Amino acid sequence: MNVKKVLNYGIMTVATFVYAAGVSLFLDPNGLAPGGVTGISVILNRVVGLETGTWIFLLNIPILAVGTWKFGLRFILSTIYCTILSAVFTNLLAPFGAVTEDPFLASVTGGALIAVGIGLVFRAGATTGGMDIIVRLLRCRMPYMKTGSLFLAMDALVVTLSAFVLRDIERALYAGFAIFITSVVLDLVLYGRDGAKLLYIISDHPESITKRVLEELDIGVTYVHGSGAYSGKQKHVILCVVHKNMSPRVEEIVRQEDPLSFMIITSATEIYGEGYKNIYSEKI
Repeated sequence: MNVKKVLNYGIMTVATFVYAAGVSLFLDPNGLAPGGVTGISVILNRVVGLETGTWIFLLNIPILAVGTWKFGLRFILSTIYCTILSAVFTNLLAPFGAVTEDPFLASVTGGALIAVGIGLVFRAGATTGGMDIIVRLLRCRMPYMKTGSLFLAMDALVVTLSAFVLRDIERALYAGFAIFITSVVLDLVLYGRDGAKLLYIISDHPESITKRVLEELDIGVTYVHGSGAYSGKQKHVILCVVHKNMSPRVEEIVRQEDPLSFMIITSATEIYGEGYKNIYSEKI
């Protein structure tokens, strides 16, 4: 076993503990079903009485079987490891009870901990089982959908179910807030804060603007050749992508060099290339 694999299993161990802490110390003792297999397990725990961690393990057996068929035994071995640890840690932490009985604090903290746990497990090349595998299957067919968004959609179904089964709409609403927090934090863990601004700058002074952007901000700039539909005049359109915190500095340079310039600023949620994500990295 190489060093990288040992490191990954170490990350998985810590991540599953964080995940279980979110469930056993915040959500489960407050009656909040956080969606997915874990949420279903919380519901079954209230209805049947078997421990939540045990239900997590039992419900994952058929899902792991499908995952083995689709992704292969090599991938699923690490997932089985994470699934078993999640179930064990969930049961081990359950006797400690709730850290807080405030449902709002429980939903925020629990949802965030679950997201961090899932995100770290995904980055280590595995899943915690359950909906994680289903999300991976859906991502194969719909790669344009973000992981957090898929979790949000499916978890909403479980939360709705909990409102009817447990007959507590208020708790279900808090659980819904928890999965929203999970969705936001999960995308942050997986994709990072690489959201940026895409700028198109049409100016009669592109050279002076480009020179200052390159020298003062050290940002790559591309010229896109264009022409005015009415005037027919040829122009260089400046195209550049910058981190959000640097966008105002570019705007200021443009205003100083050419107050009459035409500038379009839009959001770029995923950027591949130098300074951002590796284009050859696997999409999670």
